[in-house]
Amino acid sequence: MKKTILEAYEPAMKITTQEEANAYFEQLVNERMAEGKVSREKAESIEKQNLGFYAGYYDDATRVRVEKLFMCTHPIFGAIANGKPTEDEALEAGRRMAPQEREYGKFAKRHYPE
Repeated sequence: MKKTILEAYEPAMKITTQEEANAYFEQLVNERMAEGKVSREKAESIEKQNLGFYAGYYDDATRVRVEKLFMCTHPIFGAIANGKPTEDEALEAGRRMAPQEREYGKFAKRHYPE
């Protein structure tokens, strides 16, 4: 059974050691390869983007920890070490992306091939 986004990424936000992060990342990658029929390289890329994106909903300390442990960054805003976006920057990023994602499923097709 496929996990929800919450089920897949919420546990990662609580991980505090590199050993735990490595094991959890390996689990995520293996699940992605099994369900998405993608290469290991693609599965790792997808999972790093997803972890970075999900961490963006958390406080700065959590985001710093997750980015370090999983060697990921937010796919739109980059690493928190470079500063977090202002509200205006976030809004502008959404406006820039909207035309690219207008057709339903474009993002999913690009990141989660069948």
